[in-house]
Amino acid sequence: MTERLFTKPFLLVSVANFTSGMAYALFLHFSGYLADLGASDTQIGFIYGATAVASIAMRPLLGTVMDRYGRRPVILFGNVLNIVFVLLYLTISTLGPWVYVVRIGHGVAEAMLFSALFTYGTDVIPKSRRTEGIALFGVSGLLPIGVAGIVGDFVLSIAGFRELFLTAAGFAVLTLVLSLPLPERRPTLKPGESPRGFWKIVTKRDLLPIWWMIGSFSTVLTAYFVFIRRYVDDTGFGSVGLFFSTYVAVAILERVFLGWLPDRVGRMRVLYPSFAVLVTGFLVLAGAGSWVGVAIAGALCGAGHGFIFPILTALLVDRAPDTDRGSAMSFFTALFDVGTLIGGPILGAIIDTAGWGPMYLTAGVALGVATVIFSRWDRRVSSPDEGESAIAAGA
Repeated sequence: MTERLFTKPFLLVSVANFTSGMAYALFLHFSGYLADLGASDTQIGFIYGATAVASIAMRPLLGTVMDRYGRRPVILFGNVLNIVFVLLYLTISTLGPWVYVVRIGHGVAEAMLFSALFTYGTDVIPKSRRTEGIALFGVSGLLPIGVAGIVGDFVLSIAGFRELFLTAAGFAVLTLVLSLPLPERRPTLKPGESPRGFWKIVTKRDLLPIWWMIGSFSTVLTAYFVFIRRYVDDTGFGSVGLFFSTYVAVAILERVFLGWLPDRVGRMRVLYPSFAVLVTGFLVLAGAGSWVGVAIAGALCGAGHGFIFPILTALLVDRAPDTDRGSAMSFFTALFDVGTLIGGPILGAIIDTAGWGPMYLTAGVALGVATVIFSRWDRRVSSPDEGESAIAAGA
């Protein structure tokens, strides 16, 4: 009998994840605000990188707290902190140390919410439908990217960044309201059993290739998650809303109608073609000369992302002990901040010195090389039939 996926906790945490994502994704436009204040692309990269440092530093503590005391305390405190720091954007009027203070505080809040809501989402997904469930839960994180891009374009066209920050604060408050009814979730420990600890999970042999790949993936995503606003402003090609609406539409359609595919035919048989599609998206963006190229690139990047993230997540959940899922998910989500920390300054410097085309070309080539390394590494440490069990079971 097929296990039920759409339970009340799953639906509730998915909606909370959507509103939290909206509060955060509206800041896709923030690089434009920094540019208005006089920041160069290299400076923008460092400002985003500073956010990532604080977020990364929080992850060992977050993982330990979630595994020992549950997910709910992190979710609730993270929501309150998020509301405070989103409102503090209203106080930024010049470049200086205060920009870094606000960005760092915002990064800590988002680290808490991203880690805890994502961990909670994996907790309530039945094992037999893990990849499909993660893919569908991920829709609540993808949808804000497209919606926030359009909402942000609209708000900025009729008002300004002050109103954009207030809109983000409204979504942050709504996330807190939605999080209040979430029942507690924590690992079920056997007598005498305890979590292994954050660093033992981080160094677990069969998780190392996953850390490498998600780190590489998140680093190149900086090319558009941080810089797409600057790209459209500088080139005049398309808009933030155009790129991310096509990106998200394709990724969501893929997950809704084909979310079962990795569990049915084998995860790796879907993962590697998805990376190839994403690399192609970067190459198209590198050579785009109009809004059409931007839209096509958005669709290709969305098609790649649509499967890559849930497959890597499902592999991680399978390999990490249930008692240490909070630590595993905390480090997993931290790698997105590591990617921003590395990719922001490097890709920003490439833009300043060589331009947009070489930057997107570099990102695409780097992802291709990283994928080849992952395929060889993972083959040596993983079970040879991992991810293919659905085929053997006749699913």
